[in-house]
Amino acid sequence: MRKTGSQDRLKFIKPQEPVLVETPPVSDDWLHEIKYDGFRTQIILDWAGARALTRTGIDWSKRYWPIVAAAEKLKAKSFILDGEMIAPDADGRPNFHEMHSRMAWNAELLAFVAFDIMHLDGKDLRPLPAIERKAILWDLVKPAEGIIQYSQHVEGGGADFYKAVERMGLEGMVSKRRGSMYRSGESEAWLKIKCWELGNFDLLGIKRENGKRTEAIVARDGKYAGSPSIALTKEIRERLLRRVRKAKPLPPAGLPKAVATADVEWVPPGFKAVVRSLRGEPKLRHGSVKEIRED
Repeated sequence: MRKTGSQDRLKFIKPQEPVLVETPPVSDDWLHEIKYDGFRTQIILDWAGARALTRTGIDWSKRYWPIVAAAEKLKAKSFILDGEMIAPDADGRPNFHEMHSRMAWNAELLAFVAFDIMHLDGKDLRPLPAIERKAILWDLVKPAEGIIQYSQHVEGGGADFYKAVERMGLEGMVSKRRGSMYRSGESEAWLKIKCWELGNFDLLGIKRENGKRTEAIVARDGKYAGSPSIALTKEIRERLLRRVRKAKPLPPAGLPKAVATADVEWVPPGFKAVVRSLRGEPKLRHGSVKEIRED
């Protein structure tokens, strides 16, 4: 391991990013963690003090000042921690919708969940296996309580871990090869598996193009929410077309320009779409329409 010069400030390291997959790995060669719904954050401590940086290296220390203060009390001269800044509810579950409010008014109610460590006291730990880095991280931030927490993991049993995460209503999980080193950028040594949810949306229109998937244009609470894929049965297609031809509806107001100007068969009010999509996304992602209902 190489040493860091005592007078050099530790520099931001581009984070390692997981690859999104549909199912968790089943091999015992993987360790599994909860995917926390918050803001990816890097905590750096060196001779000049601690600071908190965003996923892209922007200094947000003033927004996260209680965590920065707590980091300076950990028993180390220097370190770089990788983790997620969250707004935990009373039961510990991350509440992403509370993030901005707490950052502005109640930063002491935030928490930093550390899931990796890249540097410690002048040593670059990135070449070490993930399972060894986790042990070093635990020794630094134990006991896993308070404003700086440790991301617990299990080894093996990925399918069962996913079921437990899904039952708890969490966003998803991250699986990491236990022997992998830390590499910046997207890497298949880290996998992201998100849970699915069903939601009710207003069906605004149907977009069909030759050679492309058919998409539903949907909204929630009057706001455009996305364009999930839709498989139209003959019965649904004929029912929609009858209503469209009779009402001749126009594009609703407030749609993105690219959507409003697209070749879409606009649907009159009264149709609802039940959409399956990835949990915890601000916009529908990997969405598909499972059912269409008419009020």
